[in-house]
Amino acid sequence: SAHAALPPFPLSQPLTTASEDRTPYLEPHTLYAVRVACHSSQGPSDWSPWVELRTKEGVPENPPANVTAKLNGTEVLVMWEEPPGKLNGQLQGYMVEYSTPVVVNTGLGTEFAINLSVPLSNVSFRVCAYTGAGQGPWAPIQTLTLNVPGPSSPPAFSWHWFYVVMAITGAVSIAVFLAVYVAKLRRKETRFGCVGCYCSLWLEGRDSVTAPNQKVSIFFWVSALNSLGISDELKQKLQDVMVDRHKLTLGKTLGEGEFGSVMEGLLTQEEFVLKVAVKTMKIAICTRSEMEDFLREAACMKEFDHPNVMRLLGVCLQTVESEGYPSPVVILPYMKHGDLHSYLLYSRLGDCPVYLPSQMLVKFMTDIARGMEYLSNKNFIHRDLAARNCMLNENMNVCVADFGLSKKIYNGDYYRQGRISKMPVKWIAIESLADRVYTTKSDVWSFGVTMWEIATRGQTPYPGVENSEIYDYLRQGNRLKQPPDCLDSIYSLMFSCWLLSPKDRPSFESLRCELEKALEDLPDPQDPDEILYVNMDESSMELGAVGGRDPTGRSSPLCLKGLESVTTVEVHHPNRYVLCPQHETNRTLSDSMESLDMPVSSSTATLPLQSSCHSTPNRTPTVELLEDRNGSKKMPWQ
Repeated sequence: SAHAALPPFPLSQPLTTASEDRTPYLEPHTLYAVRVACHSSQGPSDWSPWVELRTKEGVPENPPANVTAKLNGTEVLVMWEEPPGKLNGQLQGYMVEYSTPVVVNTGLGTEFAINLSVPLSNVSFRVCAYTGAGQGPWAPIQTLTLNVPGPSSPPAFSWHWFYVVMAITGAVSIAVFLAVYVAKLRRKETRFGCVGCYCSLWLEGRDSVTAPNQKVSIFFWVSALNSLGISDELKQKLQDVMVDRHKLTLGKTLGEGEFGSVMEGLLTQEEFVLKVAVKTMKIAICTRSEMEDFLREAACMKEFDHPNVMRLLGVCLQTVESEGYPSPVVILPYMKHGDLHSYLLYSRLGDCPVYLPSQMLVKFMTDIARGMEYLSNKNFIHRDLAARNCMLNENMNVCVADFGLSKKIYNGDYYRQGRISKMPVKWIAIESLADRVYTTKSDVWSFGVTMWEIATRGQTPYPGVENSEIYDYLRQGNRLKQPPDCLDSIYSLMFSCWLLSPKDRPSFESLRCELEKALEDLPDPQDPDEILYVNMDESSMELGAVGGRDPTGRSSPLCLKGLESVTTVEVHHPNRYVLCPQHETNRTLSDSMESLDMPVSSSTATLPLQSSCHSTPNRTPTVELLEDRNGSKKMPWQ
């Protein structure tokens, strides 16, 4: 016979010679340990080792507790607490049923807002919790009666109200007087600025006038900040980054959109003048909430200090004649080469295509991983990571930018989007598309798509797939294909960012380490395909293709396999190598070559390319090889 011991249950009665036993009344989602011993006429045997097993999940025993509701403007806010008693499993979230009925999955949140877009006399609702096994019992149905105020008779005259009306009249009179006073000040504006005011109009190419008294300036910008109607919390964050408008000179417009523009500018510091980018908004067509989001993005960047993350230099306010109140201006570092997506696109499709070596592409990915690692360590979720939202500075370093959709996590490790916003569907993680839940691992998914953009030199993800089809496309197991010429190790990192379970995706720290290792393992770009010049010296031969390829397919004698890639000073004539001349629509690419610390020789000839590139009146950038301490020369960006 056999004995079964199920702690904390006592030994059962001796069994028959059967090889199994059924024990009823076990608790769901509970860990049990079992061991068995045999018994014969000679006595009992030793116990077998313990065997642990866990029972299946069950549904919660009780409904959510303390279900309450209150009217909050045009919404009914329903609140509750976690169900008391046993959950019998892992709590997955809550379901709210109301009105027609409508059943909504609210996740793990303990409150839900019912929108009163349709006038109702009352709202009925109930709540239940659910685990992996299903829904638990519903809480009792509750009804919130919405009382519509009926007509009421006017109150009898009271001297108390007389004094109130007089006070309001006096306040309005003072406001009108101040408005007239400010209007008179504005009439004193000259073409160079405002006399005695806190801000001035700046015309392109003009110098600024002397700033007025410092105390008066501070008084006016504080008053103007209050007039914007933003929250006190946001005003508190912006107070220590405000910049005197007279220290900023605006230049040409770099780009313009529907709601604002970006301009060049010069910011006068104590010891030097800094070239900056100035981000403005068209205050006349923007709502107050959009203006507050604009300033909130600036306040978000105030906390950042990393070479691969866009940082805030300051915020100031300016007055324009066509607008009746101040417009906020955000001052950012000047990014010489613009956004990464445009740079990649022009390198492939511009009038003068430029081949970008694998080393440079992997460096772009590494820079973004470093910036995102910094943001994730500060508990920031970007939510809009893409090549278009990464900027290139004069040193070809990538900075993560555009924090209009970013959120800081204060509790837990996820953020649930409350309001409907325009989101970049093809860059969003699959769980964010389904449940509007965002975590750092959601940014990891977007980083994988951004890596794919870089590897394809700016192609659009999921070509031929509509935005409305993306979720089903991903649920079927489809992912972005490996781009041509993309290293297997790099694509393996991309694919790991798109794993279905967020917990299986790598962290930004892991991605940064792997990319740095991949960058170190890449060979020096000495092959002809990796050299950014064309042969212009030997008239007897055909011009080389853009990027250094020989049209006949012959390899350059300077890049023999198996030899040390060192070129001495005497090998090349200074007039031998030139870059493609820049085009007006392709200025970004020529600027990027100048930014790679390439010294320009005054003796190097600039020759137009007749077959490879279009002619242009602009200066043709030239490049020399840099000489190291041993007298050898290499490409400068190496």
